[in-house]
Amino acid sequence: MNEAETQNAIVIYQDSDKPVEVWLDPQRETVWLSQRQMAEIFDTSTDNIGLHLKNIYNIGELEESATTEESSVVRKEGARKVTRQIKHYNLDAIISVGYRVNSRRAVQFRQWATRVLREHLIQGWTLNQRRFEENARELEAAMALVRKAAQSPELDTERGRGLVDIIASYTH
Repeated sequence: MNEAETQNAIVIYQDSDKPVEVWLDPQRETVWLSQRQMAEIFDTSTDNIGLHLKNIYNIGELEESATTEESSVVRKEGARKVTRQIKHYNLDAIISVGYRVNSRRAVQFRQWATRVLREHLIQGWTLNQRRFEENARELEAAMALVRKAAQSPELDTERGRGLVDIIASYTH
């Protein structure tokens, strides 16, 4: 992640007193967290997060190269600022770890993630169903016009091509 991306940190998950800043990557439609940030969200140790990640990659649940990214992070260590390479994990890895950790906060995360997923699936289906019904009505109206035009004695090759173009545009 570059400097511009790190300046766009947002709070995406907050449990009472512990907000965790998360980098949103809109181009790849994901978010990124370090092991430390996952440990904060799930109220466990970074060693525990590392163990779960190792198991996730070892069994082939996820591919490490597809779910991790190294980034330079400036940290304050004592009185000095130090740039360190920190590995960040995308949403797929975060969710996989979240479903493995055994803590009260991990349970809350799972409940939250399940609720959000359910809401998005239901709303997405509803929106798509509504869009489908609207498009179907428009297509029926267009087909009625095509049928009427096709019966016209003035229909020639050029107008016939126009009708085909109308039908083709509606099928897309």
